[in-house]
Amino acid sequence: MNIKYYLIIIFMCFSATVIGQHMPTYSIENDSVIFNFDVRDYEKFTKDNTSKRVDASNLDIFKVAVSGQFNDWSREEWKMLKTGGYTYQLTKSITDFDEKYFWEFKYLINNEYWAEPDKSFYNITESEKSYIWHKVYNLTMHSFPSKEEGNVHFFLEGYDNAEKVIVSGTFNRWNKNLLKMKKVKGGWKISLQLKPDTYQYKFIVDGNWMEDPKNAHKEYNEHHTFNSILTIKKEVTFELIGYKNATNIFLTGSFNDWNKKEVSMKKEDDGVWKCTLTLKGGKYHYKYIVDGKWVIDPNNPVQEHDEYGNINSVKMVN
Repeated sequence: MNIKYYLIIIFMCFSATVIGQHMPTYSIENDSVIFNFDVRDYEKFTKDNTSKRVDASNLDIFKVAVSGQFNDWSREEWKMLKTGGYTYQLTKSITDFDEKYFWEFKYLINNEYWAEPDKSFYNITESEKSYIWHKVYNLTMHSFPSKEEGNVHFFLEGYDNAEKVIVSGTFNRWNKNLLKMKKVKGGWKISLQLKPDTYQYKFIVDGNWMEDPKNAHKEYNEHHTFNSILTIKKEVTFELIGYKNATNIFLTGSFNDWNKKEVSMKKEDDGVWKCTLTLKGGKYHYKYIVDGKWVIDPNNPVQEHDEYGNINSVKMVN
């Protein structure tokens, strides 16, 4: 995937200003992501490795960095430049962000204080709890290629009188505002480019949550309602090189419960054996059965032992 040319990043990170409004703390210009930090947006900083909190206005700031999942929570790599009495900025190339669709991050002050967004911020997620962190939040960043040629097309029929329809699910941590659907003839639609995986989702029609009435696949949730289920798969080609004289070869693995005869491979003109499967995202163990003999993939260095001690080749689908 070439992120530079068709990944549309939707930046929805907002921070509270001194008058209680919310302004974007980062933006995108051409092929650059611009982070903006304003000290006045935060009331508290939390000291790392302790639960001590200090008033933001009382701290003498000499360094600010952007730290998050996109840079392995680095303290040093993404330093910001001071642009005013209270403001800092950092510009990064869009290619510095991988294809992941959800990131958590924070601003790190003086290499030891985390700027704490409160509940008034537009997009936050609760941080993982521990004996140090009680109830604190991380900022979130979302990216979705929202294009007509996306691999997932959500459509909600009807609701002509609705003012706003949103699709929300596990692919965006159930964000209630991010993915607004477009009103079209006969209903509402949005197209996304999502990785192969199984997702749960719902529509939000003028604030009311509902499952997809056209999708029979659903799962009961903790709210005593149902979430719709969507499974995205990807075509994956397996190739076995070096067995030109073999009579028949079968592919078997965790994707088909190690069935020995289900997936027959075809020998191409160049002597390479191939077959293509449609798989959902995840990790798969596999082997080839060459004229009755089990062999690992000689051209794949990624191998793992299974629960019985056997060595299998590994294929990652993402």
